[in-house]
Amino acid sequence: MASLHLPCATLAPTTNNPSATHHRLFPKPSDFVTSAKRTHRLQVSCSTDGQRQKPTSETSQGKVDRRNMLLGIGGLYGAVNLSSAPGASANPIQAPELDKCGTASYTTAGKEFDVKCCPPVVQNITDYKIPPVIKTKIRPAAHKVSSEYIYKYNLAIDRMKRLPEDDPRSFMQQANIHCAYCNGAYDQPGQGKLDLQVHNSWLFFPFHRWYLYFYERILGKLINDPSFALPFWNWDNPKGMTIPPMFNNPNAAIFDEKRNQANLPPAVVDLGLTGSTDPLQVVSNNLTVMYTEMIRGNSTVTDFMGQPYREGTAVNPGPGASERGSHTSVHAWVGDPRQPSGEDLGNFYSAGRDPLFYCHHGNVDRMWTLWQYYLPSSKVPDKKITDPDFLNSSFVFYDENSQLVRVYVKDCLSNLAMGYDYERIDLPWLDYRPPPQTATAKVTRTGTAAEKAETVFPLKLESIVRVLVPKTKKGKADELLVIENITVDTTKFLKFDVFINDEDDNITELDKAAYVGTYAQIPHKTKNATATTSLRLRLTEVYEDMDVTDDEDVLLTLVPRHQGPGVTIGGIKIIENPPKETASSS
Repeated sequence: MASLHLPCATLAPTTNNPSATHHRLFPKPSDFVTSAKRTHRLQVSCSTDGQRQKPTSETSQGKVDRRNMLLGIGGLYGAVNLSSAPGASANPIQAPELDKCGTASYTTAGKEFDVKCCPPVVQNITDYKIPPVIKTKIRPAAHKVSSEYIYKYNLAIDRMKRLPEDDPRSFMQQANIHCAYCNGAYDQPGQGKLDLQVHNSWLFFPFHRWYLYFYERILGKLINDPSFALPFWNWDNPKGMTIPPMFNNPNAAIFDEKRNQANLPPAVVDLGLTGSTDPLQVVSNNLTVMYTEMIRGNSTVTDFMGQPYREGTAVNPGPGASERGSHTSVHAWVGDPRQPSGEDLGNFYSAGRDPLFYCHHGNVDRMWTLWQYYLPSSKVPDKKITDPDFLNSSFVFYDENSQLVRVYVKDCLSNLAMGYDYERIDLPWLDYRPPPQTATAKVTRTGTAAEKAETVFPLKLESIVRVLVPKTKKGKADELLVIENITVDTTKFLKFDVFINDEDDNITELDKAAYVGTYAQIPHKTKNATATTSLRLRLTEVYEDMDVTDDEDVLLTLVPRHQGPGVTIGGIKIIENPPKETASSS
């Protein structure tokens, strides 16, 4: 794949870069300069104090200078003592009861199939205490690792696969953790048959952080290397936008044959799932997707993290921007269409069977650390969730010593406190704001006037829909688009994109001001096979980049990326930001 030469983006904690507000690094795919050489690197300065010496840290690849990491990425949050008991909690989600684990299932062609993924049951559960951090482990970018690292990684996975089947640290037992927590094997303790689900809510990031934490420690123990750190698939950077090479060796322990054969290297990962066949357009779309979900589209902390999910409430209250965006797209893009349910990565029950899953979620976790500490705080001033129901939610895992332990969300808020950090990698999407829209999109398309939203909804979203949605006031304003009562068939892959005042209606291009955001889900099981949720997208920056001076309404376009039925939308409205009832994370 040709190298992409991009201008430098500068990253500093909680500061904005006003000089970059109205332009991006490169405006169109044709502006990429390609070369057969790979000697050029994107550069971004992440240090807040260039004069201060940083200590070195021991990694699975040797010593690295702390300046080559995302500096102090957990320090700010770690300074806040949220590891102590935050006070009485009304109803946090409780860890599942393993002796009541049931049969998970998945659906193919309308038929439900059972799958057994319950862990071994023991009586002794201890509350886990994170051990003192002696040396911080550095998780490396997967496309840059050394041959020595690849050997150790494969050795660790091979030994994990050779463990007895009933060993909770074995490869399939570890894979089944995701199956049990995500495909209906667990009920909420004390809540009858109410599902327990760790996706599509504020539990998404904490659960997967703990999952990878113990997986990593198990691998390290199996090769007697406590410095071993999982790699992350750097799909947010053009140099990492293909499946990392080390995963494509059919003789390797980390190989999985159940991947989409059309998307093996040199195919560029499509974070927007637009179907574009132009790799440069796909890269430009990817950077726009990242900018939108990390910076542009969020108004509150739960817009990014996911909506509140408490004991006794139904599953899928609402995924955050990263979960329903790049995270879901990578799952769907890698999953194998030759398999009945998109196995392995394309279905929650089987995702953990592909070692690439843990590498993918390494980058998902990295997005959380970036969002917490380094992205502009002016977009979302308060990035902490202080609600006790969030902080006191708990899970259970087996640790590297096969001990069943209970862990809490409050103890995983700082990656540095957990003993790991990420290799410093450039962020070309940081200033990749779409260019201003030069024309005004009016209310007609191909000669047909768009209908008003109140006359259209509810509707089944099976084709492109365009409606007029009234604004709260004329012209530019700080507003939110709210898509309400989204009822989805949880057994299907579903995705739709949202555009405002789109000029050209080219749905394979996302690198434009009109692109607002997306909703997407991976197939999983719920008891009723349906869930109802909502979507909030901030419009403030969208308005800044187009002419809405005299507009009392906007033209909204919904573009389904899935085939057939599965999504019903109850209504759409635009509200002030913050809403008059005041959004809160507590």
